[in-house]
Amino acid sequence: MMKKLLYFTFATSLLISCSNDDDPQTDPIPPAAYEKGILVTNEGPFNNGSGNITFVSEDYATVAQNIYRTVNGKELGNIVQSMGFQEENAYIVVSNSAKIMIANRYTFERVDSIKTGLVNPRYFMGDSGNKGYVTDWGDPNDNSDDYVAVLDLRTNTVTTTIPVAFGPERMVSYNNKIYVAHQGAYGQNNLVSVISGNSLESTITVGDVPNSMIISGNSLYVLCGGNPTYTGNETAGLLVKIDLLTAQVSQIFTFQTTQHPTNLTMDGANLFYSLNGKVYKLDTASISLPGIDIISGIFYALQAKDGKLYATDADDFASKGSLLIYDLSTNQQIQDFQTGIVPGGIYFND
Repeated sequence: MMKKLLYFTFATSLLISCSNDDDPQTDPIPPAAYEKGILVTNEGPFNNGSGNITFVSEDYATVAQNIYRTVNGKELGNIVQSMGFQEENAYIVVSNSAKIMIANRYTFERVDSIKTGLVNPRYFMGDSGNKGYVTDWGDPNDNSDDYVAVLDLRTNTVTTTIPVAFGPERMVSYNNKIYVAHQGAYGQNNLVSVISGNSLESTITVGDVPNSMIISGNSLYVLCGGNPTYTGNETAGLLVKIDLLTAQVSQIFTFQTTQHPTNLTMDGANLFYSLNGKVYKLDTASISLPGIDIISGIFYALQAKDGKLYATDADDFASKGSLLIYDLSTNQQIQDFQTGIVPGGIYFND
């Protein structure tokens, strides 16, 4: 209690010092500890602004905007691409600013930053111990300089880089290995890289534009959007199932050529994803595409957890967006919260 009281006093003093903030909070005094709630990373304006982070408490009673600036008095930078956790720290990936800002995940006080060795970072993942990984496009117009940076989280430095195929994006971990989806940066790719330690172990060919992944048991589900129409080489989206014990593709489920799914997430035995303005549900015991459409809406990000679906609406990508929450037992919306501009990531601060 004393520790939380000190945090409360600290945050309140910072709020007073920043009282001329032109981005008002929903609540008059932001919580001192941003724990037990939902964090939304907002990318912000594409080239001429700063991204930020929205906090919603788990009881939905408190909403705080731009919490990093509230606590630290400084902007994060352009663009807030994503965020990952390792123990008590949040690693906030700011892609256009070529850096990772590190803050205490519960108070959002600045801890450190990583600014050397990164060019166009995308996603962070902490490994066991003091190691972290971050995917990096390098020069997004050069398909030969992409890499995964290995981080020493004790010194917050890049210790080595692992050259990989172009367009590395999201990562998941299983049995001390890192699986990297290569969506393709400004182009399109069709690989999942397997990293062990500080080296590339192998690659697995999946469908075009793998945009999201989920691990269930010993299986990795990879949702591939397929090449879009504008490429002149449109391809169908795929749901690819990989056996992680053998690192081999075990099943492929094919969408129609004009169907380009995104945002794969999972709760219990069910997969959820976005397609053509609807959210679909798939039972992993008997997958049949496209599944059952349960919710209508064009969503920028999806996360399912504990019987609820969390979805962001980026609106026109220039105005403030929204976080919507649905009860998956009824498929009805139960909450709607304002976020920052382009809410691109949903995270749970348990």
